[in-house]
Amino acid sequence: MLYIKSNKSRAVIDLSGIWQFKLDDGTGFENNWMARPLEYADNLYVPASYNDQQEKLAYRDHCGWAFYQCTFTVPQMLVNNRVVLRFGAVTHEARVYLNGLLITEHKGGFLPFETEITNRINDGENLLCVAVSNRVSYSTLPVGNEHGTAFFGSESKDLESIRMLKIRDRNSPNFDFFNYAGIHRPVKIYTTPKSYIKDIVLTPDIEGADGVVKYTIECQGEGQVNVIILDENKRVVAESKGKTGCLIIKDAKLWEPGNAYLYQAIVTFGDDCYEQEFGVRTVEVKGTQFLINRKPFYFKGFGKHEDSDFYGRGMNQALNVKDISLMKWLHANSFRTSHYPYSEEMMNLCDREGIVVIDEVPAVGLNFGWNDPEGGYAKFKTTEHHREVIQDLIERDKNHPCVVMWSIANEPDTEKQPQEAYNYFKPLYDLAHQLDSQNRPVTLVACQNDYLRDITAPAMDVICVNRYYGWYELSGDLELAGEAFKNEMEYWQKIKKPWMITEYGADTISGLHSVLPNMWSEEFQTEFYRVMNSILDQYDFVVGEQLWNFADFNTIQGMMRVGGNKKGIFTRDRKPKLAAHYFKDRWEKSQR
Repeated sequence: MLYIKSNKSRAVIDLSGIWQFKLDDGTGFENNWMARPLEYADNLYVPASYNDQQEKLAYRDHCGWAFYQCTFTVPQMLVNNRVVLRFGAVTHEARVYLNGLLITEHKGGFLPFETEITNRINDGENLLCVAVSNRVSYSTLPVGNEHGTAFFGSESKDLESIRMLKIRDRNSPNFDFFNYAGIHRPVKIYTTPKSYIKDIVLTPDIEGADGVVKYTIECQGEGQVNVIILDENKRVVAESKGKTGCLIIKDAKLWEPGNAYLYQAIVTFGDDCYEQEFGVRTVEVKGTQFLINRKPFYFKGFGKHEDSDFYGRGMNQALNVKDISLMKWLHANSFRTSHYPYSEEMMNLCDREGIVVIDEVPAVGLNFGWNDPEGGYAKFKTTEHHREVIQDLIERDKNHPCVVMWSIANEPDTEKQPQEAYNYFKPLYDLAHQLDSQNRPVTLVACQNDYLRDITAPAMDVICVNRYYGWYELSGDLELAGEAFKNEMEYWQKIKKPWMITEYGADTISGLHSVLPNMWSEEFQTEFYRVMNSILDQYDFVVGEQLWNFADFNTIQGMMRVGGNKKGIFTRDRKPKLAAHYFKDRWEKSQR
């Protein structure tokens, strides 16, 4: 799916701004709210989560459907073109109505979808209504529990009054980040000619000093395809005709981590035109090394979240720019899109800035355990949806040079019934390879488990693990934590595959200090990383360290969380903790 842009053949109308919003009271569909202006509605900004924009507990704890509305007019000069309505992301399920009629539905809260509206728009004002459901369950990604109960039964007579209370329908996420919901990314209308460019697939390679770019152009209608490649100075460096072909860029400048160089493929087809940026670079796994442009690469970075005050999980371009600036200040080179695909705008920025990305689907929460009456993953209704999000992610991000690896899950249960786990994930691993013309490495991220029983993580191209020795395991005892971690590393060394740690860290209250490294203090967090990193540095099969987390982030309420997850080396408003300065020094001096 092509990213929306305006050019000489395409126009864009951005619907960002204040929309009308109303939570469903159980009668929204029955009373046909989508067909007329909402009554007693609130003003909300789009794109952003709805949860924190109004000081209303009902917004914060809502479970189920909500309704957004806006009006728009398509200028007369554009109505003879093909007109398309596109959503960057709506979390988690959307039903879209135009002038009262259902025009499309979509499941999955972190990837784009679109529908043609050429013959559905009025000459004047049009009413757009989007019904959004935030419900998570065994059939969604991320996964939620399905009981949704507010209270549990008890035989105590003292709790008779509680047992008599009405059970409230509520979400019960099986993931450790807040279940923000709403229209999270831009809603746009764009136009194309009636015969148009539908998709562009670019597959770069390197032969000697030259760049080799295989291409496939998918078009709708009749016409001749022309492709030219421009360098950053807008000079033509290669050109070809036809829907498929191979272009040679002499003495190509490579896209390198920290030193990005972007070419532009200008594709024309009849009256349509599209400009696709790309980089010439290669990615491969060889032995225990991860290679970018056939040179060993060591991941230095983080897990992150799309999370900020007021916006929630909504797209925040100023924060994206700030975060990449902080990454460069730290001498970091990468992050993982934990635990869902990030906005296309962030991916475009990483392309330009030379930040390396592990691109992850929203398959988090597949870890209830296998020993239940339904038998392993039989309880989950996610298999087909899991395939869909892998396909949609690769379709969206295939041309991004910043993307060097696909992650098909975070912390699934792969130990209780190892063969069943392998049988679930191996076809998904194969699917990712089949879909990606660049054949980038594929991984999943293993949780703190009995690694001796896990046969799924070792089957991936790169073994990625999350480890919390010293925090959740052997809490506070960094000496024993280091010993346990070293014992595990001796096991992984025998597997002879590239290995990286994708989460490790400790909750830390900014400003809490202690002479001795006590848990929750900034000193403990820093000493924790010193101990773990001293062990990582002993093994040459280790290809990366991505700490958890870049910045503090919001979670559901709970006794383990005081105002969210505090494992960031920055606060939620991007103030550095002591560990940030430690990593700045470590990564600046790193020889890996």
